[in-house]
This record gives sequence, structure tokens and C-alpha cells, in this order.
Amino acid sequence: MTSQPQLDHAALDGLRVVEIAQLIAGPMVGSFLADFGADVVHVEDNKHGDPARYTGLAKDGVYLWWKVSGRNKRSVTLNLRTPEGQDVARRLCKWADVVITNFRYDTLVRWGLDWETLHAENPKLVMCQITGFGATSSQRNRPGFGKVGEAMSGVVHITGFPDGPPVHTGFSHADSITGLFGAFAVQTALYRKSNDPDFDGEYIDIALFEGLYRLIEWQVIFYDQTGVPPMRAGNQLANAPAAVINMYQSSDGQWITVTTGTWKSVKKVAALLGEPPEDYATPELQWERTDRLDQLLREYVESRPADDVLAAMASAEVVASVIYDVEDIMNDQTYQEREDIIQVDDPDLGPVRMQAVLPKLSNHGGKVWRTGPALGQDNELVYKKYIAMTDSEYDDLVAAEVI
Repeated sequence: MTSQPQLDHAALDGLRVVEIAQLIAGPMVGSFLADFGADVVHVEDNKHGDPARYTGLAKDGVYLWWKVSGRNKRSVTLNLRTPEGQDVARRLCKWADVVITNFRYDTLVRWGLDWETLHAENPKLVMCQITGFGATSSQRNRPGFGKVGEAMSGVVHITGFPDGPPVHTGFSHADSITGLFGAFAVQTALYRKSNDPDFDGEYIDIALFEGLYRLIEWQVIFYDQTGVPPMRAGNQLANAPAAVINMYQSSDGQWITVTTGTWKSVKKVAALLGEPPEDYATPELQWERTDRLDQLLREYVESRPADDVLAAMASAEVVASVIYDVEDIMNDQTYQEREDIIQVDDPDLGPVRMQAVLPKLSNHGGKVWRTGPALGQDNELVYKKYIAMTDSEYDDLVAAEVI
């Protein structure tokens, strides 16, 4: 049995987390905690494991996404559909400081893994439950996936061009934001736990649409006060703080985004394009000339190769960038200087590259100490050491196909 290596005073070293969750949103909460040293035990079906193990591209029969999404975690197998498996799960939750789950509300009640049951057995427990529509909703037992959460949040409605359909982003947007949302909520609860001697546990209830919904912080108040819903604006932003935000294609086919976040930065774009400074002296004048600046900028970029455009904009202190694909990311100087891409040894694939632990903590940062583990790789360690299961009990549960 191999213990988790010490992570040089990682911020969450010593935090015990049990993850009764699968696919993306729930496990991503645990992923952020694991990256910073938490001991995260990922509970998987004993026959097939987490469906995330078989998602996306594979190389030589080895699925790649799992190597990142399962990194820094323990894998144990458990048949939660049996009374014996449910009992083991409760023992794990009693050992834990934090439990993360994204199973349906009534499923957890049926298994005896609901908040009320676990809190009674572990009064200081922090539990984060993610569902499609929230535990207080009449639809709390309806299955939910990230794309529905995105659709409900408002973000898809405002993404795309005015004359086109709404557009989902090209990754699991709601699931991923929910993971961040959940990790933040867990840390909020743990702060209270560490500062309140009377802490009586915390139940965190997150619906898949709520993270993205919260991030579009202007949409509700704008509609409340004007009665006008925001609409799609292509690569522009209908509620941008300044007049120039769009994407333009250079003469050599590169897409370049240009943005102004302040009134001063609008003046810099105008100066680059040779516009009279007095025409952009006030915010009102800048707004009046938004369409003119957009068209002039489009013509400027279209007539020049990308390298020339970016050099001129850098000299003029105009904020711009080419649109990166992953090859650009891998070769980018800033990514390299930031050490945001790391190489990790994997038992199946050899050296693999992936994102570093982010965000960066100077004094208590984390590290990647393993890629996604094999199914059940940590059964003996977790069951025998963490919850003190005897050898005979362990052998009996293996024989009964509970673990």
C-alpha cells in the first residue's frame, strides 16, 4: 500500500474528501481540492467505474481525458446498490471532512447517503451536492447534464451572432464552472468550520445552471429595470465598458481579437487608425463612433499580416491577441514562462503533458503527483488503513463483489 506523498505543506494537506460522484461537475470539485493536497477518495462502480474513464479520445486503448480528470485522487470500487456497499460508503463519509456527490437526491436518500443521515453520523461534515435543478426544486430528481445548465443560465442565449442561433461553448462549460463554484463553496464552509467552535456541519446545494447564471451579473438587473433582454452580439459585448471589442481576420488568415476596457484605451485605437483625437475626447463621442472605429479597424487588420498588426498594436498599447489553438498554447512564450504546462509520468502512456496546478500559491501550492489511477487501485489502502477494515472483512466484500 502506497501513501500519498507529502506535498511540501500544500494548502489542503490533511483534508479528507470522499467523492461519490461521476463524470464532470462533482469530480471537478474534488479535482481542485486534490491539486492542493487534499486526500480525495473517488468512489466508483465496482464493475464499470466512472463513465468519465471512457470519455473522449483514446490512444492505444488508453483514454486520455481521465488521466487529467482523475489526477491526484484515490480510486476505490464499491457497489452502492447493495446494503453492504452503502454501509461501507457511510464509513468512508464518517472518516471524511468533505463529501462531494452528484447523484440524484432521492437516490442518496434510498442509499442512506443523504445529508440528514451523514450529518447525524458526522456532525462536522461538509457536504456538497450537485444536481441538475437543485435539491429544493420540484425537479430535484430529474436527470440533468451540463448543456441543460448552460441553456438555463442565460449564457447560451447571448452567445453567437444576431442573425444566427444560440451557441454552446466548445467544452463542458456549466459542469466546469460548477466545479469551481463547488470548490469555492467547500472552502467557504471549511473557513467557518475552522473559526467556529460550534460548527454544526454544512450542506451545500448547487444546481448546474447556477454558476454561469451568477457570472452574468448584469442580466437580471438590466432586464428588471428596462424590460429588454440582452441579445447575441457576435464577438462584441452588448454591455462592454468601452467602444471597441471584436474579432478581425488578418490578410494571412489569422483571427485577432481587439478589446478596449477603458475610455483611454479607445483613444489609443483611434490614434493607431489616424483618427482626430478631438473626435474621441469624451465617452459620448466614443460611443457615437463605435461603428466607425469597428469598420476602420476591420479594414486595417484585413490589409496586413497578423505579425505586423500585432507589432503595431503592441507599440500603440492597443490590447490584442491572435486566437490561440492548443498548438499555439503549447508553443507560447507566456505559457512557458508561467510553467502552466507540465510533464507527468503515466504508467500507461509514459510522459504526458497537461495543465499545471492552477491557481498558483507561492507558499502552499500543490503539484501533480499521479495521473488518473486505475480502477480500484487504492482499494486496500483506503479500506484497510483509512477506515480500518479487517483483512477478513475486506476479503468477504471482495468475494461478494461489493468492492
